[in-house]
Amino acid sequence: MISNPVTGANYIFKALPLLNKPGIRPYVILPLLINTFLFAGLIWFLSGQFGQLVEQWMPNLPDWLSWLSWIIWFLFGITILVILFFSFTLLANLVGAPFNSYLSSAVENYLTGNKPETGLSLFTEVKKSLAGELKKILYFVLWAIPLFIISLIPGINFFSPFLWALFGAWMMSIEYADYPLGNAGLNFPEIRQTLRQKSILSLGFGGMVMLVSVIPLFNFMIMPVAVIAATIMHVDQFKKS
Repeated sequence: MISNPVTGANYIFKALPLLNKPGIRPYVILPLLINTFLFAGLIWFLSGQFGQLVEQWMPNLPDWLSWLSWIIWFLFGITILVILFFSFTLLANLVGAPFNSYLSSAVENYLTGNKPETGLSLFTEVKKSLAGELKKILYFVLWAIPLFIISLIPGINFFSPFLWALFGAWMMSIEYADYPLGNAGLNFPEIRQTLRQKSILSLGFGGMVMLVSVIPLFNFMIMPVAVIAATIMHVDQFKKS
């Protein structure tokens, strides 16, 4: 297979037809439902708390300023949307991590007829997945600190947006390739080393994940799509025959 960024990016589109396949569909729907209920509950709780604050504050205003309540609620809605946009991917990955290994396994079984078996119980899989997510967060922080410092240095900070974009694409590649490569028995350093073997391909894949993640509504589906895409990429590019 040709290893270029376009090939890597195209795996996102190859993943879409597999979302509704038998044997794959349950691992797509279940974490999506859990995340939807979590965020619906979060919005309900925040709205209730904010509503109480508005009710306590508004009586202190004269009647002719009562229209401010609509503006306040509008600003609150915008704020909630911004919070959801930036927090959804992190929380969705934490919640969906235990399911993503099973999703990747089901996709590989669909593609090759061979299903990777970890031999782990659900409880052990949950612990393993959460530990893996924490390792990725630590890895992100360790690299984000020097990048942040570069962003503050005059002259050099001209390159910081480009560096942040590359780093973001690399992190997205690691985030989702972790599941099929982890199912193959690779640990975190080995996963990074494997992706470096075809770094341009991996950056193309991660860059497309970043791009799709900023599209409203569709970003709610990016997690299962990216896991499926990473598994197809693994089978095509990294899986040993």
